[in-house]
Amino acid sequence: MFIIEDTEMFYGRKESFPLKAETYKIIGLAMEVHKTLGRGFLEIVYKDALELELNWAKVPYTREKSFKIDYKGTLLKRLYNADFVGYDKIIVEIKSQTEINDANYKQTINYLAVSNLTVGLILNFGKESLTFHRVILT
Repeated sequence: MFIIEDTEMFYGRKESFPLKAETYKIIGLAMEVHKTLGRGFLEIVYKDALELELNWAKVPYTREKSFKIDYKGTLLKRLYNADFVGYDKIIVEIKSQTEINDANYKQTINYLAVSNLTVGLILNFGKESLTFHRVILT
């Protein structure tokens, strides 16, 4: 089972959820990137800028982290590459599109499944302001 929390649910939320402080930190850095660059760039530009922000903030991360996929006990040749893994605990997927769609959620859920992590962030730089979706496997 999974829970998806989007931008609108974020503001004013007082509930507890896994890795709250860490996800807030990453979201805040992404907001800074969007504030500086605005919308309209390719995903790679936002990835490069977010990587700078993560470095400057001393947030531990791995960029383009590869995960092996086990198929019935055999590892497949193809790897799954997540945009970032923050704090060794959070899958971070970068998008630059008008809307987040079901395929984006499924992709993040699959990254969580192959990585054995439980928290993912989808950060979308394609709108007037940054939108994000937190995906939590329970």
